[in-house]
Amino acid sequence: MTTAFLPELPQLMVEDQVRAALLEDLGRAGDITSNATIGPERQATAEMNSREAGIISGLPLAEAAFRLINPAIHFEPLVADGTRVQPGAVIASISGPARGLLSAERVALNYLMHLSGIATHTARFADAIAHTSARVTCTRKTIPGLRGVEKYAVRCGGGSSHRYGLDDAIMIKDNHIVVAGGIVEALRAAKAFAGHLVKIEIEVDTLEQFEIVLNEGADICLLDNMGPDMLRQAVAINNARDGGRITLEASGNVNLDTIKSIAETGVDYISTSKITMAAPTLDIGLDMSIG
Repeated sequence: MTTAFLPELPQLMVEDQVRAALLEDLGRAGDITSNATIGPERQATAEMNSREAGIISGLPLAEAAFRLINPAIHFEPLVADGTRVQPGAVIASISGPARGLLSAERVALNYLMHLSGIATHTARFADAIAHTSARVTCTRKTIPGLRGVEKYAVRCGGGSSHRYGLDDAIMIKDNHIVVAGGIVEALRAAKAFAGHLVKIEIEVDTLEQFEIVLNEGADICLLDNMGPDMLRQAVAINNARDGGRITLEASGNVNLDTIKSIAETGVDYISTSKITMAAPTLDIGLDMSIG
């Protein structure tokens, strides 16, 4: 399998994200603790280190936090995003005006700990199914305002990204089917609406519904809350289809205990909100000394 390139976070996107976080923290008067206790001429150095094993993600945001606070601060990443580290690994060195280092510290660590936690948790899922052809993918269940960077962290951990929003693919869920009047009606309306580059996915929870989708045609079928036996049946039906197979995505009741058996049924993707919404943070520290 060809290794996918890790996407780069656009600088504009990073700066807008981090600037908002810094302004939230600085409030109305700035960092009054650092300003009250440390002279403006004092220099310092610092090291960021991982206190537990995991996968690093979010270094561009950490760097931006220090640079936006004070451009005189030098931030040197010592590993790349997507790197697996062990406890004690030094992941970045920082030097410059001490006030700026202290003012940016929390925002930089917040991003790194949160995104590295998502990358690390994603890797647990990806590693569990590495012996299969299935891929774990995230969903739109992300913290508002952080979707782009959380999906980036999923990629750092070896996962894949589902659609980014409501506008990049047509995904017909059970409630759409109810309101549209049925699977056939929803699919035909979607195909009449979609441009030639827009894929159409539809959710089903029975094999009877799946057969209707295959007869009507879709790009992807989301098999929702089906157990391994039913998933295997769906895969067999799909593989035997005369018109060529469609992409199958399994969802529902996905966790570290179930994902292996789901992947071994032969589905193409397994989507779960667990990798973004249930990921614990990775413990990362910053140790400072006088420069």
